[in-house]
Amino acid sequence: MKFVVSSMELLGHLQAISRVISTKNTLPILDNFLFSMEDGLLEITASDLESTLITQIQLENADGSGIIAVPARILTDTLKEFPDIPLTFEINSDSLMIVIQSENGKFSIMGQNGAEFPQMPVIKDDQRQLVEIEQEVLLTGINKSFFATADDELRPVMNGVFMELSPDDITFVASDAHKLVRYKRTDASAERASSFILPKKPASLLKNILPREENKVVLEFDDRNASFTLTNYKLVCRLVEGNYPSYDSVIPTDNPYKMTIDRLAFYNTLKRVSVFSNQASNLVKLSLTGNQLNISAQDIDFSISANERLSCQYEGEEMEIGFKSTFLIEILANLSSPDVVLEMSDPTRAGILLPSETENKNEDTLMLLMPMMINT
Repeated sequence: MKFVVSSMELLGHLQAISRVISTKNTLPILDNFLFSMEDGLLEITASDLESTLITQIQLENADGSGIIAVPARILTDTLKEFPDIPLTFEINSDSLMIVIQSENGKFSIMGQNGAEFPQMPVIKDDQRQLVEIEQEVLLTGINKSFFATADDELRPVMNGVFMELSPDDITFVASDAHKLVRYKRTDASAERASSFILPKKPASLLKNILPREENKVVLEFDDRNASFTLTNYKLVCRLVEGNYPSYDSVIPTDNPYKMTIDRLAFYNTLKRVSVFSNQASNLVKLSLTGNQLNISAQDIDFSISANERLSCQYEGEEMEIGFKSTFLIEILANLSSPDVVLEMSDPTRAGILLPSETENKNEDTLMLLMPMMINT
């Protein structure tokens, strides 16, 4: 098997899929890329058993066919040191020796038997659901919700993005029990209602490869696995097993108190004031009076405090409510409108943050944050 490939093109593909490879693989073969060549098409696979990412490169100068496992670290480290030049790969299927030749040099790597590489999971035909999603819808849905996923070993269903598909819309939900994001798109839908929980790692991999995609993404899934097919990549992953909690039941519907404020001013003020909050709690206090918001924080242990005033539009009675500043800052960073609306009912119930206006009439973004007790 012999082929010629651009060093930079190959490195770009390898770096995109190498994120799958775990540093603690149980099978040594998983420390390798699987190279498979047939009819001038080079298919490269990386896997950690839970997630498998495949990329393809169409080669103009290729001869032969076959499969071989190539050590991932030494190959990517070598390619990083090359400028953009053509490299010739010669692979001996019997001895498993890989020789890489440049204009001035020769590099030899010992491969492994490609047949030992684990088989990719197959989506069952009798349960298969197929949906085509615009790249922008999938990328935005993951970007908006990913930060709110949990890291909870006791409740693995919270450690992923819940995707709910229906004939009317597609909804992305993530929550860690302190904050919750619900991002809905009415310009995307599925033939029938279904749902699954996408684990964090494949969601992160999609965040990395989707910006390069221009076409629709083909999503196929059954009760255990999902596959996302892009133009040059295919991701197959095992889904999180279990039922996602009923997220609608925790979103308060009656919120008479509403504050509208400049998002960037609110965000920057919180970042300054939160420096003075207690490092353990990160508590910031929001005091609303008339059309004025007072943001304050203090750390009694170090005798430091801060407060800042901001103008806002507020409908409701005077109110004081506490939030964890790191969560509130994260939420504001993931809302994109110039102004945000904070809806509240009382200091012990969740506050809801919404964009005051949306650029896209087909999207519905809701972010929820549980309050903290204010020690008065």
